Amino acid sequence: MAAWTHSAFAWAGMALGAAMWRGSLKRQHRGGALAPGNFGVLVGMLLGAAIGNKLVFLIERPDVALAIWQHATLTFPGQSVVGGLLGGLIGVEIAKKFTGQTRSTGDAMVLPIAVGLAIGRVGCFLAGLHDDTYGLPTTLPWGVDFGDGMPRHPTQLYEIAVVLALGLTLHRARFAAPGLAFKLFLSAYLLWRFAVEFLKPVPIAYPLGLSGIQWTCLVALAAYTPLVLRAWRRPPRLATP
Repeated sequence: MAAWTHSAFAWAGMALGAAMWRGSLKRQHRGGALAPGNFGVLVGMLLGAAIGNKLVFLIERPDVALAIWQHATLTFPGQSVVGGLLGGLIGVEIAKKFTGQTRSTGDAMVLPIAVGLAIGRVGCFLAGLHDDTYGLPTTLPWGVDFGDGMPRHPTQLYEIAVVLALGLTLHRARFAAPGLAFKLFLSAYLLWRFAVEFLKPVPIAYPLGLSGIQWTCLVALAAYTPLVLRAWRRPPRLATP
C-alpha cells in the first residue's frame, strides 16, 4: 500500500506540474506544449529527467548498482529528485541546441516544479519507512513515528515548506535576466538538499562521510554557480536563456 501511495502522489505531482507549465506557456503566448519548439524541450526534459533520476539514485546506492550488475537485470528501483532535476536541465539544453532555441524556458517551470515536488513529498511522507526520505531520530516535539517506534525528523515536510516558499518567491520576483529565476531555484534546491541530508541516514558513505546525493549536489553547484553569477551580472539584453 505504501508503494502505491507514494507512486500515486508522485504521478499526481508530475501531472499537475505539467498542467501548470502548459498554462504558463499559454499566458506567455508561446503556444502549447506540442508546439514545435516546446515539444522538443518537453521531450528533452522527460528523457533527461528519466535518465538522471535513476543515475543519481545508483550513485546514492552503489550497493544496488552492484547487485544489478551482478544479476544482469535491467530493473532500476528507486529514484532521485536531484537526479531528475539535473537530468531534465541537461536534456532541455540539448533539445534547445537541436531545435535552435535561444529563448529562456526555465522560468516558466519554477512554480510547476515546486508544486510537483511538494505533492510528491506528501507521498514520501505517507509511505513512511518504505521510502528512504525519512529523517534521523529526534527528540523535537514535531518528530514523527513512521512505524518503528522512533520519532524522526519529518524531512519530507521540511522540504514541502522549503520548495513552496522558494517557488512562490521566485515566481513572483521580476528578474531582468531571463532564466535567472530557474537558475536561482535550482541552486537553492541543491544547497537545501546538501544541508537536509545531514538529517537523514546515510545509506553508503562517500569521502568525508557525505552521501552520494550530497556529493552530487556539490559537484553540480561547482559547475552551475558560475552560470548563475554570469546571468546575475549580465545586462538584461544579453542574458543567456
